[in-house]
Amino acid sequence: MKLPRKARNIGLALAAVALALVIARAAMRSAARMTPPKVELQRSPVSVRGGERSVGRSRVTSVGKLRVAELRGSPAQIGFDHASLLRDDMVQVERAMYADFEQRLPSGVVRSLLLDFAGFRYRHLPLGYADARRRELAGQAQGFDEDPFEGIFPTYQRLVYLNSVYDIALSFEHSPIVGCTTFFIDARARGGGLLLARNFDFDVHSVFDDYKVVFFVHEEGAVPFVSVSWPGLVGVVSGVNELGVAVVAHGARAGPTKTRGEPVVHSLRRVLSHAKSARQAVQLLSQGQAMVSHMVAVADQAGDAFVVERLVDDTQHVRQLKEYACVTNHLEGPAKADPKNQRVVQETSSVARRKRGDVLLHSQPKSAADAVALLRDRKAAGGSALPLGDRRAIDGLLAAHGVVFDFSEHVLWVSEGPRLLGRFVAFELRSAFKRVEGSEHPVVIPADPLREDPAWKALKRQD
Repeated sequence: MKLPRKARNIGLALAAVALALVIARAAMRSAARMTPPKVELQRSPVSVRGGERSVGRSRVTSVGKLRVAELRGSPAQIGFDHASLLRDDMVQVERAMYADFEQRLPSGVVRSLLLDFAGFRYRHLPLGYADARRRELAGQAQGFDEDPFEGIFPTYQRLVYLNSVYDIALSFEHSPIVGCTTFFIDARARGGGLLLARNFDFDVHSVFDDYKVVFFVHEEGAVPFVSVSWPGLVGVVSGVNELGVAVVAHGARAGPTKTRGEPVVHSLRRVLSHAKSARQAVQLLSQGQAMVSHMVAVADQAGDAFVVERLVDDTQHVRQLKEYACVTNHLEGPAKADPKNQRVVQETSSVARRKRGDVLLHSQPKSAADAVALLRDRKAAGGSALPLGDRRAIDGLLAAHGVVFDFSEHVLWVSEGPRLLGRFVAFELRSAFKRVEGSEHPVVIPADPLREDPAWKALKRQD
């Protein structure tokens, strides 16, 4: 039966639209495709001995329940070794991220279109990356053999996107990473220590807590550093270098955002790789071009500590921290009146956590154990109880990791998980920068009693 002319015309129009969409998608994918730099690598097989995996001069071991990676060599070699040793963990992290993505957007067509648009929008990302980081990601792409996600984006291109996930997340109005709290404590005049303690809240998925890694990175021509993050990340969100300079990233919002520049995690990596003091770290931060506004808390073993408020296309604002200070997520410098920052003040937990932190510091904490107690605090500013998981609490039970840098004792404390409820494990940095010894029974700060509480177990089942 011959279709009426009107029906035939509608069918032809729909077919033309569908063809146009296919061509547009192919064009966007072609325009977004990234070519990795050519790199020279030593391709050694992974060796397994007891609880240690090694490849070349790099290895992964365990201290308590924490994975510890020691990476040594050129940027490209470090990237290759990273992926070779932690491939399975990298797969788990990505799989969890995509599962969450699918849950939020059940339509496969919508997901594909959104990924294509995002890929095109951020196609110039590598232009803002340092050459060393591009080579490291190229090495990582080659070490990530049998890539199960290559159908989403080619390996190198996808790793580039994943290393800007912090910046991309911060560009959203309701960012899941505007929730971190940091304490600076200089109790040396009172017989205590010099400490920087922080929780890194990443309200996305527990996989960033479950698979966190303590990285000791010895890059050729750079200052060695240790950072705590997740498999696949070549940057820093919480770290300290061999010279006693520590940096931690804090989400914030103000002004415009950009689709190219130096990712936050790479700027902190650059600082730790070169800074000899907190003051030099501040100066180094001023040299990068940020993609999104954010804050960085910086401290060193001499007792200097600062908060750097970094804004896109603007001069950074620096404020020095007093002996006892709390840092959350709202800007206090020239950008404090920015509408985006005002929404952070009015609609997020930043002010509530800051008020509670200031109250807690009145007790003048002195030790790493005291600092851990601050990070685990779950009360309102006035001291009243809050429901478990309340975002107004310093410990909203969503931290991907908690760390304490004890400059006086040269010790890094890292949370085992879940969240901040597990033990905090000690890494004696004088010896650890030479070689980390695996241990099932490390020195620890005990677990939070809430870990065994039925209320926490019930809350965890709801996640």
